[in-house]
Amino acid sequence: MKKLTVSLSPHIHSADSTRKIMRDVLIAMAPAWLVSVWFFGMPVIILTLAGVAACMVTEWLISRFLMKRKSTVSDLSAAVTGVLLALNLPPSSPWWLIVIGSIFSIGVVKMSFGGLGQNIFNPAIAGRVFLLISFPTLMTNWTRPDPWFRSGVDAVSGATPLAIVNEGLAKGMSLDQIFAQNDFTYFEMLFARIGGSVGEVSAIALIVGFIYLLARKVVKPHIPLAILCTIFVFSGIFWLIDPQQYTDPVFNILTGGVLLGSFFMATDYATSPMGKTAMVIYGIGIGLITMIIRYFGSYPEGISFAILVMNSVVPLLNKYVKPRKFGR
Repeated sequence: MKKLTVSLSPHIHSADSTRKIMRDVLIAMAPAWLVSVWFFGMPVIILTLAGVAACMVTEWLISRFLMKRKSTVSDLSAAVTGVLLALNLPPSSPWWLIVIGSIFSIGVVKMSFGGLGQNIFNPAIAGRVFLLISFPTLMTNWTRPDPWFRSGVDAVSGATPLAIVNEGLAKGMSLDQIFAQNDFTYFEMLFARIGGSVGEVSAIALIVGFIYLLARKVVKPHIPLAILCTIFVFSGIFWLIDPQQYTDPVFNILTGGVLLGSFFMATDYATSPMGKTAMVIYGIGIGLITMIIRYFGSYPEGISFAILVMNSVVPLLNKYVKPRKFGR
């Protein structure tokens, strides 16, 4: 008679691990980060190193001395948070700013809920919003990108396209006048000579990173596509109604943090829904809130707030919008 081995689930194992997934995310963010280094130079490197170090040290200290358990720093999730937070900050940010944001992201948003997989909100997004509310001047001090290796060129401060459009509309200007005055082109929005955060410099680099995540099956396309389609349809309707007061769909997708947020933060495993239908609802909610804030709110950008709001809805989506059971 053959002996049976009794063990607890799971009984089917995968070659994937948290460390492997996080490593793929870091690789996917590399193109956007390298483009930012090309345009902004050493400040981006310092900002990233400070963010990663602060996140990892904070997680290690809390695990070791407060939670009295083995540190999870080696799974690279803290490093991912540090890089993501760096990509969400202005390139001119001082190193101490990202250190404060990293401590908040890891200590308050992640570890206070029990660590990776138990946090309700995306740590990097929450850290960015915390810094935006606490240090609004530093968090809106944008730098116009110029190649780092071009000698004799100093960094020039400038507003983001979203901020320029909002300010121009508030002064009674039409969109045609604003675009002509600032020489906005879709080519610049793709790869990129416009102001913004470290990770917003090149839409093409972000798309390349997302394609890598899809190829590696790290993320599914449902959430990003739902966000982008919602933004496209919502802004398209308003643009058709009044093209001189509402920006067009392509502009709204290529500017600001829409691509960065859709590809790398809205898809976070711990803070996004499990079922495909729930993912689509989640993405639609993010897209709607983003455009409502952009068109009718006081902030020119809304993707960060939208992701945090929908993070809080995820438990309800997981409870009431469940995947179909096998055989049904």
